[in-house]
Amino acid sequence: MKKILMILTSHEDMENTDSKTGVWLGEFTDPYYEFIDAGYEVTLASPKGGRPPVDPMSTVTENITAANRRFQDDTVAQQKFNNTLRLEDVRTGEFDALFYPGGHGPIWDLAGSTISAEIILDYLGAGKPVAAVCHGPAAFIKVAELRPGFLQGKKITGFTNTEEVLAFRSDNVPYKLETKLKELGASFHSAVVPFTSHIERDGLLITGQNPLSAGPTAKALIGFLERGA
Repeated sequence: MKKILMILTSHEDMENTDSKTGVWLGEFTDPYYEFIDAGYEVTLASPKGGRPPVDPMSTVTENITAANRRFQDDTVAQQKFNNTLRLEDVRTGEFDALFYPGGHGPIWDLAGSTISAEIILDYLGAGKPVAAVCHGPAAFIKVAELRPGFLQGKKITGFTNTEEVLAFRSDNVPYKLETKLKELGASFHSAVVPFTSHIERDGLLITGQNPLSAGPTAKALIGFLERGA
């Protein structure tokens, strides 16, 4: 049985506002059930452990997905979510792939996490794929710090500057993810129309642009694992 490690944010505070952020719920639930339905085992971890914060906006009616509703009735998944392991307590070598959901939280904590970055480098060095969606690719920022040039020329995607403005969050974040990834040398690609699904793959890296890309990114990771290349 293939095993997936999903690494979630522990950060909930936005800048210059009382608004909260955290995990975008559908970016966790959509991939989670793609993995479960494919027969994979999923383990959840986060920098602080315990229950990650959930972005309140991801639970409003227009943003609720079928996977969100399934999660509400799934006590096993809820138990996992409420008791994520701390990153330093995870035996990362036993997993076949990594997946980073988004929500704005990762641009603060995972972007600066040395433990997370070292896990990513270990997995890539072992030939194991790493997938991230929306703001999840912020985890690559620390990787690029530990290994300069890591993102140079890499084809990736993530939440775009335009989407940040349209989401009315551009004044509440320390930087725009698209801009930061480009500054680090990434070959950033996105859908022509904002908030539509878009995926990029470059070697062992698989990235999705936004919430609608979460399930497709998980499917792409499953396809990679099933093909073995």
